[in-house]
Amino acid sequence: MQDLVRRAQQGDETAYIALFQQFEADIYRTAYVYVKSQEDALDVVQETAYRSYKSIATVAQPQYFKTWLIKIAISCAIDLLRRRKKVVRLKQEHYEAIAHGEHEDIPLSLSLKSLIDALDEEEKNVIMLRFYYDYTIRETAEMLDIPLGTAKTLLYRALKKLRIRAEEEDVNGQ
Repeated sequence: MQDLVRRAQQGDETAYIALFQQFEADIYRTAYVYVKSQEDALDVVQETAYRSYKSIATVAQPQYFKTWLIKIAISCAIDLLRRRKKVVRLKQEHYEAIAHGEHEDIPLSLSLKSLIDALDEEEKNVIMLRFYYDYTIRETAEMLDIPLGTAKTLLYRALKKLRIRAEEEDVNGQ
């Protein structure tokens, strides 16, 4: 991978395409968590490709290329949300299923998704990078350009919120 990064930095488009394609699915998944629609996630992937191609020369440590790409994807997703100021709602059938007590049919991923969606943007970033991509808290802080102490505070606050919400859902039988 490091060789591909170096070649891409020297203008080799084929090397860049090969690199980007290795991580395209990860970028899409990350984008989808933020923007919550296939079309918007694809837009984020496209914007990430454009931004990363234009600034590939700035990658100082080729072994962190994926980290660098994911950071760009998060930035693109947040930019898109700010531009569109979208409010994403559950589909009507999900509301009806919840209202009629048919929550057993709702996938676990929807419950986890709703828990994560309850977090604010910074907390969600830390949780996603720490647990979804398995970065250390130090790597997470570096990716988000925040102090390590701030990253730890965000992580602990987010985990506490998640625990409380999960317990509330358990108690309410949801």
